[in-house]
Amino acid sequence: MRRCNNRAALRERRLAEIAGVALRSDELARIRDRLGREPSAVELHAFDAQWSEHCSYKSSRHLLKKLPTSGTAVVLGPAEDSGILHLGEWKGERYGIVIAHESHNHPSQVVPFEGAATGIGGIVRDVLCMGAELIAVADPLRFGRIEDPHSHQRYVAQGVVDGISAYGNAIGVPNIAGDLYFDERFDDNCLVNVVAMGIVKESDVIHSYAPPGADGWDIVLVGKATDPSGFGGASFSSLTLDAQDEDSNKGAVQVPDPFLKSVIMRASYRVFRFLREQGLTVGFKDLGAGGIMGCSAEIVSAGGYGARIDLDAVNVAIEGMRPEVIAVGETQERLLWVVPPTVTPELLRIYNDEYTLPEIAYNARATRIGSVTAEKRYVLTHGGQSVMDVDIEFLTGSIRDELPFGELPARDVTSERPLVTGVQLDELIERVLAHPDVCSRAPLYRRYDSVVRGCTVIPRGAAGAGVLAPVPGSPLGVALAVAGNPRYSHINVRLAAEHAVYEAVRKVVATGARAIGLTDCLNFGNPRKVDHYSELVAAIDGLARASEHFHTPFVSGNVSLYNESAGGRAIPGSAIVACVGVLNDLATVVTMPLKSAGSVLYLIGAPQGALGGSVLLDVLGRSDEHLPRIDYETIAAQHDLMYEATQARLFRSARAIGNGGLLTALCEAAFATMRKGRAVVGAQIDDAFQWTHGTVGDLEACFGESGGFVVEVAADDVESFEGLADEVSGVYEIGVTIDRPMLVVDDQAFDLHRLQEIWSAPLREVYP
Repeated sequence: MRRCNNRAALRERRLAEIAGVALRSDELARIRDRLGREPSAVELHAFDAQWSEHCSYKSSRHLLKKLPTSGTAVVLGPAEDSGILHLGEWKGERYGIVIAHESHNHPSQVVPFEGAATGIGGIVRDVLCMGAELIAVADPLRFGRIEDPHSHQRYVAQGVVDGISAYGNAIGVPNIAGDLYFDERFDDNCLVNVVAMGIVKESDVIHSYAPPGADGWDIVLVGKATDPSGFGGASFSSLTLDAQDEDSNKGAVQVPDPFLKSVIMRASYRVFRFLREQGLTVGFKDLGAGGIMGCSAEIVSAGGYGARIDLDAVNVAIEGMRPEVIAVGETQERLLWVVPPTVTPELLRIYNDEYTLPEIAYNARATRIGSVTAEKRYVLTHGGQSVMDVDIEFLTGSIRDELPFGELPARDVTSERPLVTGVQLDELIERVLAHPDVCSRAPLYRRYDSVVRGCTVIPRGAAGAGVLAPVPGSPLGVALAVAGNPRYSHINVRLAAEHAVYEAVRKVVATGARAIGLTDCLNFGNPRKVDHYSELVAAIDGLARASEHFHTPFVSGNVSLYNESAGGRAIPGSAIVACVGVLNDLATVVTMPLKSAGSVLYLIGAPQGALGGSVLLDVLGRSDEHLPRIDYETIAAQHDLMYEATQARLFRSARAIGNGGLLTALCEAAFATMRKGRAVVGAQIDDAFQWTHGTVGDLEACFGESGGFVVEVAADDVESFEGLADEVSGVYEIGVTIDRPMLVVDDQAFDLHRLQEIWSAPLREVYP
């Protein structure tokens, strides 16, 4: 019997190899058994895409149920292409922030420019299809070693940024947030995560499912002519990268056209207005993984329907394409509507005539390709013949892999650590500021337009979070920040995930906003390896714990697995988090630059001796497996203090503390004053760190990364602030601002102009 089973499995594998699909032998057998026949080539490729890790989340969906997804601010949780959070009310209308979070890791490693550009293109569509107007994007990035100018790692780091800037700038959406880390463990697999944000009246949300009563409705495809690019993209993103497959991998990467996308976006806004004027409820979804098949099957299945699609009706770029390529190819810049037949002519007129899609790109257009059916079958025809006919729930239904995992080794994070000794402050400050994870990102983000649309309040690089005024004329504001430290992940992936939430929330809080919700992208290795899968499980546990404590539910997210090389080298498991915050009154927003001499500086958040994952230890070549602990109760009180003081307008400036610690945060706040025509404001730290009461050493206080804030309070407001802070632990008066371009620490003075040059220089060569 075992020999027969092995022979059957071998036959299934050969079938998969011949067809060019990544389905496992057990999956192929399941498909054959359910169909009662051999699957057609189109069906094989359809199941290959739909059952890929990228589309099905087969090894992670059940784990993600641990994440909190409901709360007072949640309008729509992670059930559709994007989540929605309540922003506020203005002139009798309730407004929602639409947000989505994706990855384009594999494509960006293979073809950096196109891979990153199409990542932005895809995430923008996820937000657009909810009926929202795009207002921002963000880009958390992780690259390998870039010291060698001729290395593939340098090529990737440059191409990714060029792709993001070229696409985002062309479609006119500001890039307001992001972060950047360099680590040799990303040499073979970069991480390109992208976030998009939109604004919509909550009464105007469009859903990505066929609504009730949609039997017989039209399925309308909009956008670029379908071509062979991106064919096999979903399964490609669900496999380990192998350099030997470079040519075929490149073919799985889509080709971007941001100028066409810009027109499609604006045409879609026009369609939104038409539908609202008519009071119509329809379905709208973007084409991503799985192409026409994946999108059309999911939108009708989610409404409880089936579909019949005529592939001959699809606008194509090349005649004679195989039906599986037309069905499953992932050509960019495409959307799909489910509308009543009476609406279809006007839909086609808006896209094709009013916005002239056929004149923008070859054979681009809106075209009817099929219809919704009450029978829950998914049928594709080509050349007048049926090439696919399957039960739609079998195609799109939940497929689940039960994979083994174990408990990761427990690490004590509460032990007192020995103080850093044998080095002096003046030896370290320049090295910390020049560290790749600390130095200025301006050479990178200056390529991005962060103020297009005219609603940016705090642009990229001016704080840890970007802030927008999304509703013209209203006082409402929205803040966006991202976080996820791979140095922490290397030590303890669960605590690293908790810190990712804490850091993202902290950055938002520093602007005066209230954190209301989160998104995540879980970037990990091969789930079929126990240690990699165990990391994923632990990270989700960490995210869930932090989310509960901060009352910030997850409303959208993504899982990116198989981030490892063919040699088995995986990335550090990386949970990357985005946080959305809201401001009821933008007049209370707090910015980072120090404002004037004579203010009092406070540290909110007690320094700790745990230095694991810190830049300080990295520059010293030392290691420590103790990450800073997170005291949620104390931090909640500190965040309440930040909000109350902001509402009372007691802060002149504020900066969240992160990589490089307190002194780095102070330096960055001072560097931000160094603009033409402005007086430079410096800082002086008092009394040889007596405010630490000896609980940590001076260097731990200067460079520890346990979190918190450094805030500036005008002398006249000190009494009011200290009255608010009286019952809050971990608040320290640490110094004053001065009217000299100096950072003075105890008896040592550092020239801020020199420090700024050291901080500004490292990435100039990479991003000239």
